[in-house]
Amino acid sequence: MEARDEATRAALLEAGRLLFARPCRFVHAAQQVEGLPPTRWPEIAFAGRSNVGKSSLVNALTGTKALARVSNTPGRTRQLNFFELEVPWGGQLTLVDMPGYGYAQAPKSVKADWQGLMFDFLRGRPTLRRVILLLDARIETKPADRMAMKLFDEAAVPFQIVLTKADDAKPYWLGKRREEAEKLARSHTAGHPLVLVTSSETGEGIPEVRAEIAALAST
Repeated sequence: MEARDEATRAALLEAGRLLFARPCRFVHAAQQVEGLPPTRWPEIAFAGRSNVGKSSLVNALTGTKALARVSNTPGRTRQLNFFELEVPWGGQLTLVDMPGYGYAQAPKSVKADWQGLMFDFLRGRPTLRRVILLLDARIETKPADRMAMKLFDEAAVPFQIVLTKADDAKPYWLGKRREEAEKLARSHTAGHPLVLVTSSETGEGIPEVRAEIAALAST
């Protein structure tokens, strides 16, 4: 949003507010590609390492406390969860909560299943507009994150990095983390250049993520 003029930025922020003022409801879950729902509406997927705060971000965006299940056990969610929003200017928008990856204690077979399911999903969804890739603002980028970015490149699916848990990161480190994330995004053919910084606790960056999603819902 930083490269846009102020009028466009303000309009997108308002569109994002209106979009997420509508109720968001759970509509489907799938553990295998064969169980995926038919493609119809634009889709925005959320991906990230286990315990990165993915469910918390989805709940913060939709203004709910329990739409996406927040678990204290990393790696617990192993299915694609689909949620629908009514778009104020017409149609629907689907949010897809992807299973967390990179859980160190997960068996190799589970990790392989994740990669296979994700690639099949990414490659086979023509309605998928973008993947919001969540990275923890407090720690360095992990090999599993880099693997996910490579997967998005191979599937030719655009992804945008969003840093989470910014309220728990030192300002100096947060600045370095953002610079690193921007460099990473530029190094990938599927990477979106704009990196957003968020906190589900304080609400920082939530309006900006909503605005990015609203812009995609309009295309």
